[in-house]
Amino acid sequence: MSNSLYPVFLKLEKLSLLIIGGGKIALEKLESVLGNSPETSITLVAKEIIPEVIALQNRFPNIILHERPYHINDFDNSDLAIIAVNDIALAEQIREQAQQKNVLVNIADKPDLCDFYLGSIVKKGSLKIAISTNGKSPTIAKRLRETFTEMIPDEMDLVLDNMQNIRNQLQGDFNYKVTEQNSTK
Repeated sequence: MSNSLYPVFLKLEKLSLLIIGGGKIALEKLESVLGNSPETSITLVAKEIIPEVIALQNRFPNIILHERPYHINDFDNSDLAIIAVNDIALAEQIREQAQQKNVLVNIADKPDLCDFYLGSIVKKGSLKIAISTNGKSPTIAKRLRETFTEMIPDEMDLVLDNMQNIRNQLQGDFNYKVTEQNSTK
């Protein structure tokens, strides 16, 4: 079976994200989101919230924390949700309620229950590459991310700026611009 996932880069700063769970896995997901889209509007709901999550709220005013059990109404103003709870039955219940509210969910470490995955991400300035193993091996995705991060030069942003300048100076449709840019190899 091939990977049928369709990669999409979301402008998370224009969406509302709900995270349910306040432990280490929630922290990992929260750090990933903030590392890529630091202005995302995030609401985190959990019975218990670890100090590291609270510390992130001190650095990012766009995070709202609620130390209480989640409620179905938490989905009312959410576009996406990440579920990071240690109870699979609870995660399945939360997923069903999210679906009732038309909210897409990612359930940590349960690919079969996810509407979307959080891929491993390579970032070099404006260049961003997402890696997916279709949920089969986050470890391989992480290793590939490390390899690509090492291989891609730090000057990549300068290259992209130069290509953007060339593109902006070219007249014509998209195909013409691509042809011209490819000829500058």
